[in-house]
Amino acid sequence: MRALQSHQPGGPETLTINEVDAPEVGKGELLLDVKACAINFPDALIIQDLYQMRPQRPFAPGSEVAGIVEAVGEGVTDYAPGDRVIAGIGFGGLVEKITVPAAAVYRLPEQFSFEEGASLLMTYGTSIHALKDRGHIKAGETLLVLGAAGGVGLAAVELGKAYGARVVAAVSSEEKAEMAKASGADATVIYERQPFDKAQSKALSQQFKEAVGPNGADIIYDAVGGDYSEPAVRSIAWEGRFLVVGFPAGIAKLPLNLTLLKSCDVCGVFWGAFTAREPKRNAENIAELFDLWKQGKISPKISEIFSFEDAPKAIAKLADRKALGKLVVKI
Repeated sequence: MRALQSHQPGGPETLTINEVDAPEVGKGELLLDVKACAINFPDALIIQDLYQMRPQRPFAPGSEVAGIVEAVGEGVTDYAPGDRVIAGIGFGGLVEKITVPAAAVYRLPEQFSFEEGASLLMTYGTSIHALKDRGHIKAGETLLVLGAAGGVGLAAVELGKAYGARVVAAVSSEEKAEMAKASGADATVIYERQPFDKAQSKALSQQFKEAVGPNGADIIYDAVGGDYSEPAVRSIAWEGRFLVVGFPAGIAKLPLNLTLLKSCDVCGVFWGAFTAREPKRNAENIAELFDLWKQGKISPKISEIFSFEDAPKAIAKLADRKALGKLVVKI
C-alpha cells in the first residue's frame, strides 16, 4: 500500500509517498480502507518535530480519517466489514490502509460523504470541548472567535450559534469574513497581519470592544495566539472565559494584571488529552455533534479536496494560513 511519510524533520516538501506493507488487524482493532483524510494544523507541526508528540520515523501525518471497515480484530463485535466509519488517530492517516482501536471509531451515516466525515472530529470535537466543557457557554452570551474562518474557528462559530450565543468572528480578510457570516456569525472584525506596535495593538483592542459591545465578550475562543491575544483579552467581560485553543501566530504573552482587572479565567483547551483521559465524556460530546449535524445546525465546511499526491500542498496551504474551512485529501 502507499503511505505519505516523514523521514526527517522539515516542511511539507520533505514528505514522500512510499510503498509499505499493509498493517495486520490486531485484537480490539479495525482495519480501515481509508477514503479521506482531513488536514489540520498539527500536521504541519508534527512533521517539523514542533508538536506535543514526536512519533518514531518514518510516519505519516494525518489525524482524522474516514473509510470502510475491511477487517475486524479479535473481540470486536460492534463493527463488521463494509461499515462506513470515521476515526481520530493523532497521526498516521495519510495512508491507504490503517488499523485503529475500535474504541476510537464512530459510524458515519450514509447521508454524509467520506470527505465530510473526515472533517468532523478534530475541529468540532475541539470546539465542543472548548465551548461546553471549558467555556461553559450559555444562551445569550457573547462569543468572540479569533481565526474564525479556519476549521476549528468555523466549528466554534456554528456551535456558538447552536448554543444560542451572539457570535463575533475575527478574521484576516473580507473573503474570510463572508465565510464566517455564511456560517452564522452575527458580526465580524477584520484584523491586520501582525506584528503590532503598541498603537496597533490598542486599535485592534478597540475594534474588538466595539464589536462585542459594552459588556465585553463572555467567551473568547483564541485559535490564533501571537499579537492578537492581548487585544482580545482587553475586550473580555467581567468573569469572562479566555479559551487557549492554538497559536499558529505564535505563543502569546499576556499581562496577568488584565486577568485580575476583569476577574476572568484563562482556560487551556487540549482536546487530544481530554479524549484520552475522559473517553466517556468525549463520546457524549461526539454523539451530540452527530445530533446537531443531522439537525442541520452544524456542517463541515470543506473548501478544497486534494489528491493523495498533492497532500503536501494541502499541508503547506494550511501552514501558510491560506485555508478557508477544511482541506481534505482524497485517498
